[in-house]
Amino acid sequence: MSSVLSHTIKDIHRDIAEKIVAAIEKGAGTCTMPWHSSPMKRPRNANTNSFYRGVNVLALWIDAIENAYPSLYFASYRQWQVLGAQVRKGERGSQILFYKKLEADETEEEGNPTPRFVIRGSTVFNAAQVDGWIPPEVPLTSKVERLRHVEQLIAKTEATVREGRYQIACYDGAIDIIDMPARSAFTGTSTSTPTESYYAVLLHELTHWTGHKSRLARDMKHRFGDAGYAMEELVAELGAAFLCAELGIASEPRPDHAAYMADWLRVLKRDPKTLTMAAGKASAAAEYVTAFDAQEP
Repeated sequence: MSSVLSHTIKDIHRDIAEKIVAAIEKGAGTCTMPWHSSPMKRPRNANTNSFYRGVNVLALWIDAIENAYPSLYFASYRQWQVLGAQVRKGERGSQILFYKKLEADETEEEGNPTPRFVIRGSTVFNAAQVDGWIPPEVPLTSKVERLRHVEQLIAKTEATVREGRYQIACYDGAIDIIDMPARSAFTGTSTSTPTESYYAVLLHELTHWTGHKSRLARDMKHRFGDAGYAMEELVAELGAAFLCAELGIASEPRPDHAAYMADWLRVLKRDPKTLTMAAGKASAAAEYVTAFDAQEP
């Protein structure tokens, strides 16, 4: 890369960082994730097709979030068997409560006309814990436009990207894999299209990917201790903003970037040196990624 071109890119990165800082100082607003958590809002029993109610909704929501289940369908062990599915060995179920109506001979007072109920516990398993069952959910039509030049660049990096396995976006450094929600889950935000949102999130995770010890070896925890995670998130979001601009995904840094970064800056107590250092690391990450474009397909 020529020194002139390198200088131009660094100028672009600096301008983007300054605009994001200005947006943060003005008031970045609230950051919202640009994808569906699930097209089905409440947990549902796979066998009866009924929605769970009361405290069971909260309990199953929590388990679904903690375990990153891609579905909100649950059923008991026997119910899954009725459906021709099998709970995998070693899977731990979720605890729920249900009301059981007592039979006449189970009541203390014979001839009592008022039905009596007792609370019973039950164990249910998520659809992600069983084999042999196809969910009846209707797949969403993706609103994300495939950007061929971006897809080609990501392919050249040879980064492993899995889609639709979880409802969250993350980079797992231990196994060197990027996980993304399904493209059809991206709805965008009030300030970005589904396409902009999808690629901004993917490039955020790809920036994390550049920090692996086999690449840029960006060890933020060693330098920043407990604040290392926050610092790495700033680097990743700035890297995404830089790459979105360079690849023509978004001509201007979106408020989404500022809103996300504002939360992490509060963790770092708005140290003025923080953004300068993060911008430098993000710029190096962006240049590492775009350098793959010079390689032969």
